[in-house]
Amino acid sequence: MPEPTNIKVVVRVRPYNRREQEQNQRCIIKVMDRSSLLFDPDEEDDEFFFQGTKQQYRDISKRTNKKLSMEYDRVYDIDRTNEDLFMECTAPLVDAVLDGYNCSVFVYGATGAGKTFTMLGSDNCPGITFLTMRDLFEKIQSQQDTRKFDVGVSYLEVYNEQVMNLLTKTGPLKLREDSNGVVVSGLVLTPIYSAEELLRMLTLGNSNRTQHPTDANAESSRSHAIFQVHIRITDRTTGTKRSVKLSMIDLAGSERAASTKGLGMRFKEGASINKSLLALGNCINKLADGLKHIPYRDSNLTRILKDSLGGNCRTLMVANVSMSSLTYEDTYNTLKYASRAKKIRTVLRQNVLKSNLPKEFYVKKVNEVMAEQDRLMERNKLLEIKLAQLERAGNENSYDQQELMPWYSKIDAVYATVTKLQQCVIGIRSKIQSLNYRQTLKKDFEQLRKLLTLDQRLLQEFIIL
Repeated sequence: MPEPTNIKVVVRVRPYNRREQEQNQRCIIKVMDRSSLLFDPDEEDDEFFFQGTKQQYRDISKRTNKKLSMEYDRVYDIDRTNEDLFMECTAPLVDAVLDGYNCSVFVYGATGAGKTFTMLGSDNCPGITFLTMRDLFEKIQSQQDTRKFDVGVSYLEVYNEQVMNLLTKTGPLKLREDSNGVVVSGLVLTPIYSAEELLRMLTLGNSNRTQHPTDANAESSRSHAIFQVHIRITDRTTGTKRSVKLSMIDLAGSERAASTKGLGMRFKEGASINKSLLALGNCINKLADGLKHIPYRDSNLTRILKDSLGGNCRTLMVANVSMSSLTYEDTYNTLKYASRAKKIRTVLRQNVLKSNLPKEFYVKKVNEVMAEQDRLMERNKLLEIKLAQLERAGNENSYDQQELMPWYSKIDAVYATVTKLQQCVIGIRSKIQSLNYRQTLKKDFEQLRKLLTLDQRLLQEFIIL
């Protein structure tokens, strides 16, 4: 049965970078607890006293703080790691994938907010993509005895509204739609057989991804990256097949030309990124409002994310934000879209494919189950009859307490006799042990006496000599 569910939204706050530490800025995010944060809190102003009385004033040159309290499924402060995010958010998605559900993870935020670090990480701190793929293959290996897995991967990027294949460096590719959703024409999945092979494909795709430095981020991603793992699961017992998909999506950051100082090609890339993110924001707003028509076709990015946002998919959205006031507007927009995304509802259903087993096999299985049900129901009736008979017999056989007194006396007498016999047995065993000890002592004494006699004889012979 289809299961309606909401998109899970988590917010991750990154610490100050070097550029933010060198400039005059303040903290605009205060994490309250595991699921809430305060955006644009009040500053701690210096208190002013006149004649011993605290003066109330407001600096009219300052903007009034918003002090917005926002709730999400989870909020991660600056001290949390990619491992924490994986254990709490993406590890359950791996179990859902193996149960036959499509799953997606995508990161959202402004440029320089830490999206790529969350997804890809570094040598010392691997990202959630690496951790999720490793966990996926470990669980696949543990289930090889009961199920067969056929795994294939694809790695795409949307650069200037063109879809490129990062594994083969080919493109642009066209998008089309069929009964299974949005399909990339000409895309051939690369089969893999181990976790090391999968991670090698991920590294190859990352090396081919378009990146250029800007004033806002020295390693700014200039394209949206979609890493997908397609798995065909076959039950070795029943032959049931399931086709599932796990998508890890690293979105390029929204940016303003004034902050990135992008010119020429960088300006064109930024405009294309903002156009696709604007289309994504429109889709999020309309899905949150429950409208029927969703403008997925406004961008290739939203067409690819159609299943993740409003289709048959369990989706996790990670909103990356900076705690610095230098990114005030970008952080506010990211949190606003994240709050809207929480209202999006998707419908989950297991992707079970038709099996090639003959109809007679299923008829036989159904007949066996029905026969087992009839047998259990008959046994249940017999047990109910037996229980009723025992209850009736217990009500009829009610004994008088006076009649039982002689039996109590006989039982006590037998118990006293048994106790005496036990005491006698214990006494006899003690005597037997004492006799054994005496015999042992007697033998030892005889041996000692013989030794003494021998010593005396030897002594006399020595004296004579």
